Amino acid sequence: MLTTTYKMPRVFVVLLMTALLSSPTQAQKKSRKDHLITLSTEAGTMHLILFDETPLHKANFLKLAKNGFYDGLLFHRVIENFMIQGGDPNSKNAEPGVALGNGSVDYKIPAEFRPDLFHRKGAVAAARDGNPKKESSGCQFYIVQGRPMRGEDLEKQLARNLGDGTRPRQPTEAQKEVYQTLGGTPHLDGNYTVFGQVIDGLAVIDSIATRLRDDRDRPLKDVAMQVSVKKMRKKKITRKYGYQFE
Repeated sequence: MLTTTYKMPRVFVVLLMTALLSSPTQAQKKSRKDHLITLSTEAGTMHLILFDETPLHKANFLKLAKNGFYDGLLFHRVIENFMIQGGDPNSKNAEPGVALGNGSVDYKIPAEFRPDLFHRKGAVAAARDGNPKKESSGCQFYIVQGRPMRGEDLEKQLARNLGDGTRPRQPTEAQKEVYQTLGGTPHLDGNYTVFGQVIDGLAVIDSIATRLRDDRDRPLKDVAMQVSVKKMRKKKITRKYGYQFE
């Protein structure tokens, strides 16, 4: 279970939801600019885009990032061929060997599952505890590494029981092609909110995921992050990183 260590007024998430859900056309309004997230580590730099289709998660991450919340936090849980996870406020300046992963802010984000947003390599998704509504942690997130899966391997992933009586959302044929070539973690689809994508620096995920780690999957050598936000024209993002906006 996640515990509260970083205090933020509960009214924040209520006001955020009210503003976004009462005027979705404004929240999802097409713009010529978007926010480019730069996530820097000693293993290299990744650039991320957050999705307009998950407005609550996008607004929350941007608020935390702009306030410097993520600076100095660790990727405290890494599993090769699966994902790298960070955002625990308890991880900042944590002593070696200390168990991490229970830190949080004092609110959760309602799930924003969308069938077109899936756990391909580089997907940015929200961690969560076992709450029945599958609400997301207000701060912890993970980035998918995964691996290419073909034939029986993919089918086994899609047939997995997730422990709560549910099974993964079944991907489209186009999504299956991505899982078979680029890779990902298809068994998480429809159970954790995907709200962003790494558009540059996928090799950094590989570097972090392969680090030596303890029996709690914490890297033996800390991997701290610095996160910054810059608003940029979409055409410039496409030109620099090849990402195509819808």
